[in-house]
Amino acid sequence: MVTQAGISPDPAISPINVRSVASELSVTGEKIADTRGQISWALVEFARSPYLSLVYIFVFPAYFANTIIGDPVRGQEAWGFANTLVGICVAILAPFIGAISDRMGGRKPWQIGIVAVMAPCCCALWYAMPGAQGGLSVNAILLLIVILASCFQFSDVFQNSILPSIAGPDRIGRLSGIGISVGNAGTLVALIVMLFGVALPASGVTMGGLLPDHPLFGLNPATHEHERIAGPVAGIWLVIFIIPFLLWTPDRPSTGLSAGQAIREGLNQVWMTVRRARQISNVGLYLLARMLYTDGKVAILAYTGIYASGVFHWDLATLLLFAILLSPFSIAGGLIGGWLDGMVGSRRAIQIVVCATCIEMIAAVSITRDQIFFMPYDTAGSAVLWSLPYFQTLPELSYLAITTLLAITITAAFSISRTMMARIAPISMMSQFFGLYALSGTATAFLGHASVTFFTGIFHSQRAGFASTIILLIAGLVLMHWVREERAAAIA
Repeated sequence: MVTQAGISPDPAISPINVRSVASELSVTGEKIADTRGQISWALVEFARSPYLSLVYIFVFPAYFANTIIGDPVRGQEAWGFANTLVGICVAILAPFIGAISDRMGGRKPWQIGIVAVMAPCCCALWYAMPGAQGGLSVNAILLLIVILASCFQFSDVFQNSILPSIAGPDRIGRLSGIGISVGNAGTLVALIVMLFGVALPASGVTMGGLLPDHPLFGLNPATHEHERIAGPVAGIWLVIFIIPFLLWTPDRPSTGLSAGQAIREGLNQVWMTVRRARQISNVGLYLLARMLYTDGKVAILAYTGIYASGVFHWDLATLLLFAILLSPFSIAGGLIGGWLDGMVGSRRAIQIVVCATCIEMIAAVSITRDQIFFMPYDTAGSAVLWSLPYFQTLPELSYLAITTLLAITITAAFSISRTMMARIAPISMMSQFFGLYALSGTATAFLGHASVTFFTGIFHSQRAGFASTIILLIAGLVLMHWVREERAAAIA
């Protein structure tokens, strides 16, 4: 008889000893990584987080829409188009890359290749300047964004597929949550450096001499260098903090297959999986549900900065402060997700946090400069709440409060979803299924981003575009009702 851990226990071994042996095995039946190896795995999230916070969510999107394009509505449409292409690229390639990786064994070489692409592309964003200042064209900038976002998703395939091989069943949920929290801690550090070292000095704020008179590294605000630096910071950060993972996190051994043979067998396995989809119908239903609710959550993240800067007219310093205030709640979200997963199980935990996100998004889009919960608010005739130059109005403060809750439930969902996949995917096909998992997180990205683009354009309203993400959240939540939390058998 084969146990869940993948070993055949000796009848002579006592139940206590069997549990002791099993506790030393990972979900995939291999020896678990030591604490240093597990922490190094989590640090990959730390390494990648500045790309998400600085390039994908807060700094660069707002700069692109408001400065390079010069119109937040048109900028949001262009950003949505680029991310639509990302969804198509990942939908086509992610399952095949995962299946080929399963055949070759090791994941680290793939991560090295992805970093070798992402780091230079991040640094190239330094040349993203308004048209009058030269630099890259809008199309070249959007191409870099497509490459970066696609590579980030491919990196997720290998990062996630390593998790079941380094942690046991009793720890996998917590380690997944720790990874998310460590990533958000990286976000917090990067945002603090950007705010106090770059954005505030660029605005002439020195806090009584505590901050430098000019941005770090001699950045020139007149040519938007304090905003363009987001790309190089993310690229250099990625290279530095990926090193512990490469040194200390154990990789699966190479199978010795040549690249050509691995490609042929990987493509064959994907085709076999498609042909025998009924054998993994429960996993497929989960992936479909995740495809919908995750795309809604990713779209929320992608447009939070653009929406806030357009609706409330926030500058770079305000956006960075906004992101910094959200970061502790994002860190808490990863930990809460791991705790909730252990308390009620992955499926029920997902239902709870997605339902909460729906309610929070309705509240978020009910707020503009002159409305709170869809009720008129006289911002011009109301006194400012305090002398600080940030979040001075009640609508701004209300939006900030709601987005702190969004930060908790969105990061919790990411953590729990990864654990759910590790619990139900066939053990011998983990990378392929995490390739499908990556696909499920981005395959409908073209729908999510296209939906934001469509509703923004039709109603000429950032609010309408942002609100359209709720449709996907609800659809995914409905499908989760029929998903079962059980391990699927491998496809022969």
